Amino acid sequence: CRFAGPLLDPLPSEPEDSPLRDMTLPERLTEDYGGTGLSVGPHPMALLRKELSAAGVIAARRLHRVKDGRRVSVAGCVIVRQRPMTAKGFLFLSLEDESGIANIVVRPQVFERNRSLLLSRPMLIVRGVLQNQEGVVSVRAERIEALEGSQAAARSHDFR
Repeated sequence: CRFAGPLLDPLPSEPEDSPLRDMTLPERLTEDYGGTGLSVGPHPMALLRKELSAAGVIAARRLHRVKDGRRVSVAGCVIVRQRPMTAKGFLFLSLEDESGIANIVVRPQVFERNRSLLLSRPMLIVRGVLQNQEGVVSVRAERIEALEGSQAAARSHDFR
């Protein structure tokens, strides 16, 4: 049995030139996340890490090495927002960066001051106090900022 047709024809050895310019890496990540919610490219936070590190923002993988009670700054894509009815107004965030996940605890008064940012922004910088209790590491948020610089971010899973 012999198969023929355009789908089985060999690929040309030289790709045709496209009239479109190549996408930049940030553009490709933005389109990947916008279309599919993920990318096979680098994590969006990897593109910002140099500037974040210079500003004192540490990667999630380093949080377990910080002493309990120290002030830290972390940043990432918001992948989970949880505000259970039983949590007395507390909000729990999971921020993902290129190295892992940082757990954030937002007290009710901090939530009320930053409600709009916390519920709408896909990427955040959180400054607060590290809590390392029996191997469970989280950051008690004191200050919240929107993280600008990339439109590429996974959609968060919100439970409120």
